[in-house]
This record gives sequence, C-alpha cells and structure tokens, in this order.
Amino acid sequence: MPTILDSWFLYSTKSNGKNILFAKIISISFVVLICNDMVMMSEDKRALISRLKKDMLLWQGLKPKESQEDSIGLGPMEEAFPNGIFPKGSVHEFISTNRVESAVSCGFMSGLLGNLMKNGGVCIWISSFKALFPASLKTFGVTPEHIVFVRMKHERDILWAMEEALKCEGLAAVIAEIHKLDFVQSRRLQLAVEKSRVTGFILRHNPRSLDSTACAARWRITPLPSKLKENMPGIGFPRWEVELLKVRNGNPGKWQVEWSADGLIPLRKQSQSENRSQRIQHLG
Repeated sequence: MPTILDSWFLYSTKSNGKNILFAKIISISFVVLICNDMVMMSEDKRALISRLKKDMLLWQGLKPKESQEDSIGLGPMEEAFPNGIFPKGSVHEFISTNRVESAVSCGFMSGLLGNLMKNGGVCIWISSFKALFPASLKTFGVTPEHIVFVRMKHERDILWAMEEALKCEGLAAVIAEIHKLDFVQSRRLQLAVEKSRVTGFILRHNPRSLDSTACAARWRITPLPSKLKENMPGIGFPRWEVELLKVRNGNPGKWQVEWSADGLIPLRKQSQSENRSQRIQHLG
C-alpha cells in the first residue's frame, strides 16, 4: 500500500518534472522530523519511567541517598540496592548448605551488625545451636555484651520470638537461625519490621527448598582462600564471595570481598595468568 510520501512523490513527478527535487527534499525533511519526534518521545518515556520508579520507592519508604552516613560499609555492593542504600528496617535471608557456609555467613552478618550497633544498639540472637563463640564477634566490631543470646528447641518458637523481638523499636537488629521458612511466616516478620524499622537477619541452615519469601533480600556467602601480605606467616584476613541472589527493587550480583580492620574491602578479580603464576609459586 503506497504511503503519503509515495503519493506526494508520484503526484509531483506526474504534474511537473521540475518538482522531483522539491518532492525529494520534502520527503527527507518529513522523515527527519518524524525521527526527531520519536527520539523525543523515547526520552520522555525514559524520564517518565525513571520518575515513576523514584516515586514508587518513596511510597515504600525508601528515601534517596543523601550523604555517606547512609552507607553501611559494603562498598560497591550498595549500588545493587534501591537508591544505593542498604535496606535497613527489612528482613534479610541468608542461605547456607553446610557448616562452613554457616560460619562465614555469621561472619558477614556480624560485619553488618558492627555498623548497625555502632551507636550502642542492642541485638537479639535466637537459635537452637550453641556453635557461636561470642568473643569472636569483636573481630567484626561487635560488642558481645550488647547481644542477648536466646536458645530455643523448636523452630516455631524461634520464629515467634523473632516476630515479637522485631516489634521492639529499641533494638538495632534481630537474628534467627532456622531451617524452614515459608511465605506466610516471612510476611509476618516483614510486617513487624515495617512498623518498628528494626533490621532482621534469618540464617537458614540446609534448606530443603528455596521457595519465594517476603524477605527484602536473599544472600549466600561462601568462603575464599585468604592471602598473606608479603608472604608473612599465619592466617590472612577472611575472604568471602558474597552473592546477592535476589533483592527487592534492586539488582542481584556477586562480589569478592575481604574483611580487615578497616571493614569490607572489595577484591580485584585476578586474570588467568596471575592465578597460574600463584599456583606455580605455591608448588615451588
């Protein structure tokens, strides 16, 4: 089917051969004008979508990042969260499939606790295990005397205690160690923190399934080999691979970090040649 431009061009050529050039100019100008309008409409759509996203985050209580005081010390990882801010006042879920991952997950959570409790806050740690050594929390800037450890036998009691603790506005954080967590249970916990603005951490040991939950984020922390500086004897600083499996209104990702006296430090990814040279040095 001929377009308007084709009809105009045919009419111009039939009426007068001298109008051919003029018709071509008109046609090209019209096409350029339409393209410009489409580009402007596309830019307007992007601006509108961006503004709607910001409005939705504000409606959900997520304010834009105003200063470095909003940072929790996660470095590049914080860019994965909405507005570049770690979601405090939310429930975070940590997945561990073995004892090693459970240990490093506790270390990473303790690093977060050190920032949440830096102003003298109090935390409640609820679990049925007795594997945690409280004095080791000092490594991550946490004062063990400011943590109330609660031991319970049944998981339903742990979830009930966590829900009640999350309603206390005077707490900095609440941690619970469990196996199972369904959507209804996680939704009850999320509703509790939306009122109190207390941060909750759930460490799931060997979960049988990873169903959908109402948690703001799902993490998995795995260990990495430590590295000594200048070939000094001893054990290096802990290194972890931090994987953000899902995050509400954010972007999942994976990072390699090292915990030191200055907090979390992102690691530079090594090339294959560097890894090969390190293996050769290690083998002697």
